Amino acid sequence: MFNSLSDRLTATFKNLRGKGRLTEADIDGTAREIRRALLDADVAVPVVREFIARVKARALGSEVAEALNPGQQVVKIVNEELVGILGGQTRELQFAKQPPTIIMLAGLQGAGKTTLAGKLAYRLKNQGHTPLLVACDLQRPNAVNQLQVGGRRAGVPVYAPHPGVSSEEETPTGDPVGVARDGVAEAREKLHDVVIIDTAGRLGVDSELMQQAADIKAAVGAHEVLFVIDAMIGQDAVTTAQAFNEGVDFTGVVLSKLDGDARGGAALSVASVTGKPVMYASTGEGLKDFEVFHPDRMARRILDMGDVLSLIEQAEASWDKAEAAKMAQKFADREDFTLEDFLAQMQQLKKMGSMKKLLGMMPGAQGMREQLDQFDESSIGRVEAIIYSMTPHERVAPKIINGSRRARIARGSGVHVSEVNQLLERFTQAQKMMKKMAGGGGMPQMPGGGGAPGGGMPGMPGMPGMGAGKGRKKPAKGKGKKKAKSGNPARAAQEAQEAERRKAEAAKKRMDGSSFGAAGDDAFDPAQLNLPKGFEKYLK
Repeated sequence: MFNSLSDRLTATFKNLRGKGRLTEADIDGTAREIRRALLDADVAVPVVREFIARVKARALGSEVAEALNPGQQVVKIVNEELVGILGGQTRELQFAKQPPTIIMLAGLQGAGKTTLAGKLAYRLKNQGHTPLLVACDLQRPNAVNQLQVGGRRAGVPVYAPHPGVSSEEETPTGDPVGVARDGVAEAREKLHDVVIIDTAGRLGVDSELMQQAADIKAAVGAHEVLFVIDAMIGQDAVTTAQAFNEGVDFTGVVLSKLDGDARGGAALSVASVTGKPVMYASTGEGLKDFEVFHPDRMARRILDMGDVLSLIEQAEASWDKAEAAKMAQKFADREDFTLEDFLAQMQQLKKMGSMKKLLGMMPGAQGMREQLDQFDESSIGRVEAIIYSMTPHERVAPKIINGSRRARIARGSGVHVSEVNQLLERFTQAQKMMKKMAGGGGMPQMPGGGGAPGGGMPGMPGMPGMGAGKGRKKPAKGKGKKKAKSGNPARAAQEAQEAERRKAEAAKKRMDGSSFGAAGDDAFDPAQLNLPKGFEKYLK
């Protein structure tokens, strides 16, 4: 979502590196580039104006002038101000003291409210709550059916007494306010501690939409009103958010479609303009593609500082603790890292979600943008197929995999032999890395690491699908290469004689000890060495 903005800001800050002192012209130029980057990202003009004013005021003050590294101090200021316009602090749902907690979703049609209802219910269920979904969108075709499908996928019941409409030609019937009121009563009767109400939207803001949303809120006494907005909406985000804030006075914002490739200015504008925090972000179609919005972490992602905390949280949520303990024990016992272990680690990574998204959370990921864009998620499935096509003995002792075995494995997994070879090469790198780590040597640099094109993360073997093997550094000139022989026979004979002469001189020098400050031939007597008879000739 923020790739373009992140690239522009990262390029701007590169010009400040290494400067021991920043002039007013440096700061003005940096502020100008930041302003252009934000405006190109569709951030609202008033928000940009205030943001730049605060950054310049701080950058021209003693905060930067007295810093040991002024360039880094400017980046720190921009980071803190970004956190401010994104909402400042993380805020999650506030549950009612007396259940059920009533959550109402509001927003325009197509913003993703119904999909979000299922995701939010799934998240709350996994946290130990007992949510109930209530279908109050009776005017969009098949909206009720969509909510019911989402509820089944999340394993959450749906209260839907009215089927809604199935086509555009049908006239909406039923009372959304009555359905919402009855849904809350149903939740109280069946002891659900959370109610999520999916309301109707419109293609644009109108009085009928606002009145219906306000009536539902008043009828059920909603504790939280979440305004769902499409993160790709652009400059319209501000006017839409202001209209809904005046109409229903929402308590928080949810950004949907944050995985899109739009410029993302909505996320940087809504919280600042409305004063209401962005609470959640929807990052895909799956039930698990839903996360708490952390302003500080999002600012770090935009500035290419990475989001390691979110990465750790995802790992903790999805990592198999028994498998982790087993691997830790193997490290302690210094057992060999096998293809079975390699497969288990890959499957654990798959549970965490999209590899492309995970790698994008690493610091400096913007420098690997081309590699991440080319990353092939399906390659992980092919790796699994290759390993499953091996015999148990081959997985434990991959050194026995010769040419005929590789051909058989390739046929069994439906891939080319070259892919089997690449996997075995990557595995060998991973095995070496594990051995060094087990021995306390830390992370070694592997081929394909260090940010080289086609390589993996620094210190890691090239990931499947990253085009490993391409872009490796060529040997330095004059290193690792023998001098080519001349095509002229006479010249070649002369070069050979020169080489023999140099070789003989070097051998003589080694034997007479002159390299180490010993005396030359005149002071050296081979008889002093007490060598066996006949060995003297080797000293000549």
